Amino acid sequence: MTQLQTLTQRADFLRAARARRAPVPAFLVQARRRCESEGVDPQAIRVGFTCSKKVGNAVARNRAKRRLREVARAILPLEGRPGWDYVLIGKAGDTAAQPMETMRADLSRALRKLHR
Repeated sequence: MTQLQTLTQRADFLRAARARRAPVPAFLVQARRRCESEGVDPQAIRVGFTCSKKVGNAVARNRAKRRLREVARAILPLEGRPGWDYVLIGKAGDTAAQPMETMRADLSRALRKLHR
């Protein structure tokens, strides 16, 4: 199982925003293959999480991000690809309301679509 690293730099999120995307009912997944010139471990899978204020107040945004982190922890080490960056973006209402099992299945489906 590959270790996940967390995206923290705004530039990484902006690069992912210009890359491939796969919307699912509970969230949006953005994914990009990193260049070797970025100076990051080529075997690392990096993931970032974001929720805009449309999702709700700070409590609602944090709850949505916790759920996204849990889904990513379960699926990305198994189905994510080394050398890729992923950003999971929460959706208003849906991220907090969807059952976790459905969200895991959605992430798996989104990854298959992105890696085609």
